[in-house]
Amino acid sequence: MADAFAPLRFLVGEWVGEGGGLPGQSSGAASFRFELDGKVLVRRSHADMAPTKDRPASRHEDLLSIFSEGGALKAHYLDNEGHVIRYRVAEVPGGVAFTSDPAPGPRFRLSYLKRAEGLVTVRFEIAPPAKPEAFSVYLEAQTRKTK
Repeated sequence: MADAFAPLRFLVGEWVGEGGGLPGQSSGAASFRFELDGKVLVRRSHADMAPTKDRPASRHEDLLSIFSEGGALKAHYLDNEGHVIRYRVAEVPGGVAFTSDPAPGPRFRLSYLKRAEGLVTVRFEIAPPAKPEAFSVYLEAQTRKTK
């Protein structure tokens, strides 16, 4: 039996963001752990946003559950801002991409791209409703595996 989670195994562990800490930037961390007897890979992450002259400091928290259904990898994303995103998961050159289905509103793609041993680029892209394939980078960060 094939390992449905094989494309994601490089993510298992603890990760920290590598940033400059300048005003307007964020710092954060994430963990990927198998739960439910290895049937679900769960990412818990947070980002702490530094204050700027226009807004106070804030904290973003989210939960991503990744599972196999009908022979395909899928994921559900939830955060403390009330967002819910349903993703399809696919292996891409150098990593893995989570892409939301076309629906009313924008479309999203979250990618994890291996850069070197223990280093991964995290990229979040958004496509406008009228052009669901026209993804543009909303944010990108470098992360380093700590465990």
